[in-house]
Amino acid sequence: MQSHPLWNPEHPSVEELARKNFKNLGRHLVEISRLYHGQEKGVLDSIELRGRENLDRARAKGKGVVCFSGHCGNWEVMALALGSIFGDGVVVARRQKNPFLEKMITRMRMRYHSRVLDKQGALRGILKALKKGELVGILADQAVLPEEGVLIEVMGRPAWASKAPAIIARASGAAVVPVFIHREEGRQVITFHPEYSFSGDESEAGITKDIQALSRYVEDFVVAHPTQWYWVHRRWKRAFAAGAASMEKVGIAATN
Repeated sequence: MQSHPLWNPEHPSVEELARKNFKNLGRHLVEISRLYHGQEKGVLDSIELRGRENLDRARAKGKGVVCFSGHCGNWEVMALALGSIFGDGVVVARRQKNPFLEKMITRMRMRYHSRVLDKQGALRGILKALKKGELVGILADQAVLPEEGVLIEVMGRPAWASKAPAIIARASGAAVVPVFIHREEGRQVITFHPEYSFSGDESEAGITKDIQALSRYVEDFVVAHPTQWYWVHRRWKRAFAAGAASMEKVGIAATN
């Protein structure tokens, strides 16, 4: 990670990064609790949007927009902010195992016009929303089962990644816009990147290369804001068992 062009040599030690990462997670929980009780002042009303013209250009095509993101910054606040600002989007999310927590989060999301599609069996709902020209938020930076994804390189190590963004874009013709939220000088900033241009190669190798390119946006975020990514997740699980040979087939060199 330190060889990445965005890496700042002044970043603190690993121990300090870990401490600040958990401090950020604590702030996330406080903000979510405030939003649950309807206290959005200072949380949603202070968010800055950057690169909104990138989203506007993508929406103008009329085929909906897939907002590609990851568990970066307070991703829950980002989803609620986009729902509150644009009012016509859905977010794909996995249901919480704890039914009481699931009920709380659902209630909070509904308060701010954030509609949620259960990750299981979400494809039909996603395509329906995109056909209506809506925004669909997808967090695609966590490990998936081998049969659900492709093997890519993440920060120098092999990792399984969901191929859903590429499949959805091909099936719908929707634009894919990488979008992330981060903390900066006491406020939160949502940044919209230019629409991602797919390779047009529909083979497994082509899909892998597109997912690899999209994953680089998450990697760039992590290197620029190393305390604001969800490091708790085991991003590289199951990947090494697959071996480096699978990655070599698509031209990706794995490193230790």
